Formats: sequence, C-alpha cells, structure tokens
Amino acid sequence: MKVTKADGERRAAVIERNLTLELVRITERAAVAAAGWRGKGDEKAADAAAAGAMRAELDRVQISGKIVIGEGEKGEVEQLYIGENVGAGGGPEVDIAVDPLEGTTLCAKNQPDSICVLAVAERGGLLNVARDLYMHKIAIGAGYAADLVHIDRSPTENVTALANAKGVPLSEITVCVLDRPRHAALIGELRAAGVAVKLISDGDIAGVIHAVNTEDTGIDIYLGSGGAPEGVLAAAALRCIGGQMQGKLIFDSADKRERGDRMGISDFNRIYDVSDLAAGDVLFTATGVTDGSMLQGIRLRRDYIQTSTVVMRSWSQTVRWITARHAR
Repeated sequence: MKVTKADGERRAAVIERNLTLELVRITERAAVAAAGWRGKGDEKAADAAAAGAMRAELDRVQISGKIVIGEGEKGEVEQLYIGENVGAGGGPEVDIAVDPLEGTTLCAKNQPDSICVLAVAERGGLLNVARDLYMHKIAIGAGYAADLVHIDRSPTENVTALANAKGVPLSEITVCVLDRPRHAALIGELRAAGVAVKLISDGDIAGVIHAVNTEDTGIDIYLGSGGAPEGVLAAAALRCIGGQMQGKLIFDSADKRERGDRMGISDFNRIYDVSDLAAGDVLFTATGVTDGSMLQGIRLRRDYIQTSTVVMRSWSQTVRWITARHAR
C-alpha cells in the first residue's frame, strides 16, 4: 500500500503525542534513582538504580518496544538487554537505545555531565551494536560542506580544514577528546598543531552534542574513539539538532569480527554517517544527574525533586528544555 505524505504526517503526529512526554518521564525517573548514589563511590549501584527505574517506567508506556542498544547481551544482564521486549504494548513498534547512566564514574564521584539517556526510533531505525564494541568518531556542527572533515584524514588535516572554513586561526579551534591513554598520540598531534584540547573523563554522548553546539559550548569538533552504543545515541541527538558525524566501528580482534558477522555487518571498514546510525523518525531525551554544561543535575529539596531534561525530535526538529518539579 502506498503511503502518502499526509499518512506519514498523521503517523508522526501519533508517535509524538504518545511518546514525547513519556520518554521524559523515563529518563527523569532514572536520573532521580541514580542521584541517590551521587558521590558515594559505587558505580555499579548507581547504574543498577538508574537501569531498574528506567526499565520499570518503560513498561508503563503504550509501545511495542525492542531494546537494540542496552546494558548488555541476554544472559549477561537481567534487564535492558539487547533484544528484550519492553513497553505495555498496543502502541507503535519502535527500536529503543538506552544508556541508563552515562558517566557512571562521574556520578560516583559527583562530577559534571552524568546523564540518563534514551532514544526511540521507528523499527529498524537504530544501528544494532554490541555493548563492548568501540567506534572511531568525528563530529562538527551544521552549516559546513559535507566533505569538510573526514574520519580517515589526520587530526591536523581536519582541524586545519575546519579553521579555514570558520576563517579563524588554529589557535581558536577547540577539540573535545575523551581522556584515555589510547588518545595520547591524538592529543599530542592536536596540541602540536596549536589547537586547544578539552579533555573529558567520561560522557562522550554529551561530548559529541557539545561539539555541534559550538555557540553555547565553545567546542568546535569532537575527535577520538569511544563506545559504539554511545555513538548511536549521539547520532540520534544529531538527527534532531543538526550537525555532522562519522563513525567507524573498531573490529580489532577475531571475536569482535565474528560478532560483527552475527550482527550482519559485511564491511568492517564502513564509515557510517548520522543517518546510517539513526534513521527515520527519532526521539531523544536526556536528564541530568549531576550538573553539567548541557543540563542541571537533580535538585533534592525538602518538599520536591527538580529535574532538568532535554527532549528532541528529528521529524519536527524540535528541541524542548523541560524543568520539572516532582512532589516528594
């Protein structure tokens, strides 16, 4: 049956009406649960609290959901495992990607930018990647030529091209990089090129989003490798707010290549763009656990709890910032 534009618009409207605020409630509940573990040094307990709250709230939503990016494989974790069916049923069939607590270490140490993240897309819209797979990533904001930067070019070539496009010297370019030993050579090359490097200890979903929100963050580009699931979640956000991103999965062992085969990946050198990672109508939401540059953390007051959430939608390119007070 042919689907007309009007049919698509009606379908999209139904998805939005059913899901947008429901997604907000899910990440809000997860963030409140995780906030009880801020600064207590127990990463596993914080993550488990967020995952349990997220899973319970998901089952209240009128969807037929399938976890495609979750906490791990079936048998490895009890909930939010890849392939798990979630939701109350009776609604749209959707794929779901979750990171119940991005920045578990940040939460355990009560440091900035720990967030609870969830994305929903039409069935088949999100790239299914294993929890322990890594991905090379590069991201910049909107408004640049599609081939301005490329994941296979050197860091120096990419920051030079970006500086030229912006009409500024290299000294005014800031690069966001995950602070890991594996990035020592990358950081050294960037500093030798004369750019500023902003190191983040965790949270590369937020790092990618910061790189495309240059006017608000002062970050011009994201470079380096990080978790592949986080790459898909970041791409879901970029589908809603704009910006460019490329990712290349890292298959550096026979076991990971075998897993790639099971995932149906035939080209281990494929470069994925934003729409390859997150396609169709996408909804993305994140709630702050600790204070950060994107979101405020949970505020625990005597009579209420205050949450800070961003929710985005690709179909309408809508971004909503929601500050909510929940009676205790």
